[in-house]
Amino acid sequence: MIRVLLADDEELVRSAVAALLALEDDLDVVAQAADGPAAVAAALAHRPDVALVDLEMPGLDGVAVAAEITRALPGCRVVVLTGRGRPAHLRRALESGARGFVTKGASGATLADVLRTVHAGGRYVDPGLAADALSAPPCPLSPRELEVLRLASFDLPAAVIAQRAHLAPGTVRNYLLAAQAKLDASTRAEAVRTAERFGWL
Repeated sequence: MIRVLLADDEELVRSAVAALLALEDDLDVVAQAADGPAAVAAALAHRPDVALVDLEMPGLDGVAVAAEITRALPGCRVVVLTGRGRPAHLRRALESGARGFVTKGASGATLADVLRTVHAGGRYVDPGLAADALSAPPCPLSPRELEVLRLASFDLPAAVIAQRAHLAPGTVRNYLLAAQAKLDASTRAEAVRTAERFGWL
């Protein structure tokens, strides 16, 4: 039996996926979690073979959960499940140690096969998302510019962004202006839209 941890903050989705996996003779959902910290705690308590984690969860997102589980339990393979995957999400997930990246539009049979594949040591990336990732232009922004622009996407004032990013307000303004210039955007909102369109945020 392949022991599976299932983490998703939407109870309906979590229950439906658990029910689908219960139909498989070789898959056993041993634990469920509704947020990132609970997913990590459940992984440590139940030591599953595979963790299927939603990309967007409160507390810790799926990428952070994948990194924590991979670090604490190297034998546990992580698959990230997402409703709206973008090339940047895929890159971050794979860099965090995730072995699979699958969309919520996949069939139950596909999802079960993905769990078997990663448990056996393989990898799986949704084909449509892989094609998007290969065709996406490279991001011209530095990691710091991306971080500041990501915070700006929440429409936060520069002073709040500075506090959260541990930067001086002037430095934040400089990063935002640099991002706007690199993305040929006249406003920070336009820069955010451009970065989101290409999946960099």
